[in-house]
Amino acid sequence: MKIFADRRIRLLFANILLCILVFTLIFALFIGFEIKNSTVFIIVCFIGMSITILMLCYRYFKEQSKIMEKAVAQIKEYMSGNKDARIECDDEGEIYRLFHEINSLVSALNAQAENEQNAKEFLKNTISDISHQLKTPLAALNIYNGIMKEESKEFQTMKEFVDLSEQELDRIETLVQSLLKITKLDAGTICLEKSLENVSELMETIKRHFLLRAEQEGKEIRLSGNEEIFLLCDRSWIIEAVSNIVKNALDHTEKGDVISIEWRVFSSILQIVIKDNGSGIHPEDLYHIFKRFYRSRFSKDKQGIGLGLSLAKAVVEAHNGTIKVDSELGVGTTFTMNFLIPTNL
Repeated sequence: MKIFADRRIRLLFANILLCILVFTLIFALFIGFEIKNSTVFIIVCFIGMSITILMLCYRYFKEQSKIMEKAVAQIKEYMSGNKDARIECDDEGEIYRLFHEINSLVSALNAQAENEQNAKEFLKNTISDISHQLKTPLAALNIYNGIMKEESKEFQTMKEFVDLSEQELDRIETLVQSLLKITKLDAGTICLEKSLENVSELMETIKRHFLLRAEQEGKEIRLSGNEEIFLLCDRSWIIEAVSNIVKNALDHTEKGDVISIEWRVFSSILQIVIKDNGSGIHPEDLYHIFKRFYRSRFSKDKQGIGLGLSLAKAVVEAHNGTIKVDSELGVGTTFTMNFLIPTNL
């Protein structure tokens, strides 16, 4: 039987069997010699045998408990980030066979994690190389487009085509930059340079960036929050994330609509809420809104590339934060970002 492959179990059963044989022999002696009050002696011996067996079992299970505690400690050590943590399995038995399989699983997980990291690094380098290779022809095309724009002022049709060409070149440049940022975040090669930043000042910076567009489109950006709230973050990346959401709000609102940015602190989190009263998101799209290149069949936006919200989510999660979206058609959309407050970081 496999159960007897364990040396400790064999020893336990051998000791129990020896105990039973010894006490059986004592019983036989009491009965054979017809010792006076032999019944009392037999009962005492039976109790002694039971206590001895219980002590043997207790000692065995106590040793097993220690072995399991050590194994659990190593598993927790691995889950805490120590990739070299292993369970000792240099003995025989089914439990050590289990430990060996766990160690094998850990090795396989490490190998898989390494392969995934290498794949991400390869993808990052590839896209980075492509991005850099595209910069030169894009710059040249923008120059050529600018020259044609000057020359086509007197020709309306040509001017329209040149303007469309300029828009498409801008889209390509935005796509390349967004892909480069996302792949860097995915590969974990970006070192976030965190510092305590005033949230009010961050939001003012974002508002100034979009102020001209908002005024031209007849929309309003409102800020609301305590001016003394600070967030431990990478300034440029947080601005990137919030800006992408504000841009998305501007893309899906009409003249006279309002985009509000509000920040507040609760007991354990700092919350940034970006709300608009625009067209809203169709319920079918809510579960896919953060997917890369996702395009809704209900969306009227034909210019977006579907990376802005995905990039925003990646940045928030890189700061150990969360982001969610609530929306109602014809009423508006609310993006909520939650971060640990600075004192808890």
